[in-house]
Amino acid sequence: MLKKVLGLLWRAAPKGLRKFGARLLQTRFTASAGAVVLDERGRVLLLKHVFRTGAGWGIPGGFIGSGEQPEAAVRRELLEETGLELERAEFAFARVIEHANHMEIIFRCRARGQEGEARGLEINRLEWFALEQLPETLGRDQRRIIKRALDDGAKEGI
Repeated sequence: MLKKVLGLLWRAAPKGLRKFGARLLQTRFTASAGAVVLDERGRVLLLKHVFRTGAGWGIPGGFIGSGEQPEAAVRRELLEETGLELERAEFAFARVIEHANHMEIIFRCRARGQEGEARGLEINRLEWFALEQLPETLGRDQRRIIKRALDDGAKEGI
């Protein structure tokens, strides 16, 4: 219940207030690691995030801690958010989001098992989706991240 209320309040807050809150709590330049996680059937893992505007669906990930390596961060975030461990994590690409002074490092990953559960305050649920059946409400940016990570992997024979 608390998750729902906090999520509603955050999403209902004006964009400027959300941006101010994020900047107040974060350093001037932030970095995060995200994971396009596949299972043995080729389905992609998506999480329904409480604080994400719009539909809330997106890939797992989060901020990289001070002194933390990006791969270690993505493994930590997945474990914290879902209880799942990664069998494999490969760098896919990095991008800079200039208007937010943010760098995002994306990994192409294989999960060890698929019996995770939504954990913590940030995540409402998790679900595995076939690539041709991603949720209609999944944002365009998240779709591009998934496509780019998987297309790059196909080029490399992964």
